[in-house]
Amino acid sequence: MSVLNYLLGRRLANEEYSERKISAFEGVPAMGLDGIGSSSYGPEAALSVLAPLGAAGLAYIGVVMLPILLLLVILYVSYRQTIRAYPSNGGAYVVSKINLGTNASLLAASALMIDYVLNVAVGISAGVGALTSAVPALQSYTLGLCLLILLLITIMNLRGTVDAGRAWALPTYLFVASFLAIVALGLYKTLTAGGHPLPVVAPPSAAPATEAVTLWLILRSFAAGCTAMTGVEAVSNGVSAFREPVLPRAYRTLGAICAILGILLAGISYLVRGYNINAMDQTQEGYQSILSQLAGAVVGNGVFYYVAIGSALAILCLSANTSFVDFPRVCRLVAEDDFLPRPLAAVGRRLVFSVGILYLAVAAGLLLIAFGGITDRLIPLFAIGAFLTFTLSQLGMVFHWRGELGHATSGSVRHGQRLSLLINLVGASVTGVALVIIVVAKFMEGAWITVLVIPCVILLLKTINKYYVELDTRLRAEEPLHLMHMDPPIVLVVTERWDRLTDRGLQFAMGLSPDVAVVNFTNLQGPDTREEHRALRSQWSDNVEQPARAAGLKPPQLMLLQARYRRITGPLLQLIAQIEKDNRDRLIAVLLPQVVKEHWWQYLLHNHRSYRVRRALLRYGGSRLVLLTVPGYLEEPRIEEGLEEEEVADTTREKVG
Repeated sequence: MSVLNYLLGRRLANEEYSERKISAFEGVPAMGLDGIGSSSYGPEAALSVLAPLGAAGLAYIGVVMLPILLLLVILYVSYRQTIRAYPSNGGAYVVSKINLGTNASLLAASALMIDYVLNVAVGISAGVGALTSAVPALQSYTLGLCLLILLLITIMNLRGTVDAGRAWALPTYLFVASFLAIVALGLYKTLTAGGHPLPVVAPPSAAPATEAVTLWLILRSFAAGCTAMTGVEAVSNGVSAFREPVLPRAYRTLGAICAILGILLAGISYLVRGYNINAMDQTQEGYQSILSQLAGAVVGNGVFYYVAIGSALAILCLSANTSFVDFPRVCRLVAEDDFLPRPLAAVGRRLVFSVGILYLAVAAGLLLIAFGGITDRLIPLFAIGAFLTFTLSQLGMVFHWRGELGHATSGSVRHGQRLSLLINLVGASVTGVALVIIVVAKFMEGAWITVLVIPCVILLLKTINKYYVELDTRLRAEEPLHLMHMDPPIVLVVTERWDRLTDRGLQFAMGLSPDVAVVNFTNLQGPDTREEHRALRSQWSDNVEQPARAAGLKPPQLMLLQARYRRITGPLLQLIAQIEKDNRDRLIAVLLPQVVKEHWWQYLLHNHRSYRVRRALLRYGGSRLVLLTVPGYLEEPRIEEGLEEEEVADTTREKVG
């Protein structure tokens, strides 16, 4: 078994695509990890901004989280509308393209892609932060752990969405069960203690207050806490991943994600105030996350604590999985419209968009390295992309329902469409206001980077599209096949010496055309190589000319070109230019004999001139040039060796059948 088969599994056939779709059970781990995992760093980000208020900051966490919870409800209802209207794919890119135009769709795509990359980096760094909270000795290995986890998630997603969803199901549902239990127990203790429960393990005391409360501080805390909303749009972007019936499965997945996130956000926000839990500096020794402090305060540092924190570590690290499911799908849609490289639209060996997964992994890895794997340094860049896509998606749906109203066939249908329009209008308004607050509040903390990068990404997308438009325009063939100038080509066989490869090349060339020349280069190894060419001249008559005449064929011409600077490409291009000038209506075919290397070490033993010649001819040869390769093998290969195990098995079954 090959290494690829071991890591990624066997290559899947197109007919297996329907079997690779997911149910709601796999949908929650596959698409909901971002939203569910943000229940940890969302409240922590909000509390970090309130930290200058000292212990008094906890009094305002409810003021900050209540509008965030209302936002969650609005987004849930709004995205149900979007999924119903676009059951194949209701992502912000598609909705914006259909209802708002190309520029709006590119803005949505840019925001989505940036947000997904940030989500991977933030999720993994938050997960490692949870680990170093429980095991402080690992704090110095933060970046290395982040990159290792990124590698594992990448490999699992290259195996397929179903595999990833099933693999992450256990940690996902363990996290949900653990922290719902902690929240429930904490609420019970808080209520029975009159709002001031006694912690099992007391959290660290808050630092002294250094600022007074202001509206600006509350708005900044709200902006930071809005990071908990990221990932809510994931289901609408990935509707096509669900099995039939699609809509019920998508609804159940979206509902489960929003319900779990809402309960955890509300419960954590309430309990941190009751247990006096404050955010700590992740870069300082002894750092503990909000979840770590809460679990310790409610259940102590026993076995259940480590189970819960272990599941939190897993869920936070794996929250990146949402991006690995949706980022490649968004890239595929954008690539199909020729705004991203076309390989991003191709399905890989496991029926997932492998190129998009690899792009995402590399981008997130570079981001983690740039920011040292620290969550607090990444949070200011976060949430802008998410709320921009929320707003564009909801605004697009407003235009969608306005268009549908004009085609309504009855009063009841019109009433339902008006209600849908109102829901999405509220969603667009609320998320738009939240977006403005987030941009203003986070701008000087680093959000200016995201604001600057989005136009740059849009410019890149338009540049890629311009290239494809020009390419298709130049290559478009709308006329019948041209059958003029059907003369055989002039064939040049490029060789360094007379050998079996040259023999094979000449045989093929003489079957193509009567006008064949073998091009050899003098002084290619330096100034003292004349003996080789004298030997070649003497062999030419016996080995080539006489057999050709005996077969009734025109003998090939031997052309010796001086390589004064020990380069093939220059003299060869000059020869081709002269032949084109003298033969304006004929094609020129260049045959390059090339030894096929079977092992890596063989590449070290050859000069690779044929590769350099091929590259130069492709770049500068022009439209009248045809380039052919004559392969030479040390051992004759078997075609079956080039097939994968699955293809060999298919061939065997066909023969038996």
